[in-house]
Amino acid sequence: MNIEQVKGENKGNILLYALSTCGWCRKTKELLDELGVAYSFVYVDQLIGKDKDEVVGVLKKWNPRCSFPTLVIGDKTCVVGYSEDEIKEALGV
Repeated sequence: MNIEQVKGENKGNILLYALSTCGWCRKTKELLDELGVAYSFVYVDQLIGKDKDEVVGVLKKWNPRCSFPTLVIGDKTCVVGYSEDEIKEALGV
């Protein structure tokens, strides 16, 4: 499975579920980059077979609608869609 890591300040385990063609997903990545936080991301649309099934299964636990972007911060916080204020608040920046 192709989960990419982006280096930065450790603000906990941050995972972005994104689509490679999604403008809002791109804006979320840009915001995380601007904030300088470490995070991981996976382009769900580029996965196939069991990898895709596994990732979508986990994603649906956080976001039953399976919409993008879905940003999971730690084991309790999930931000669905692009919301700069909500993301900054969740990250404490």
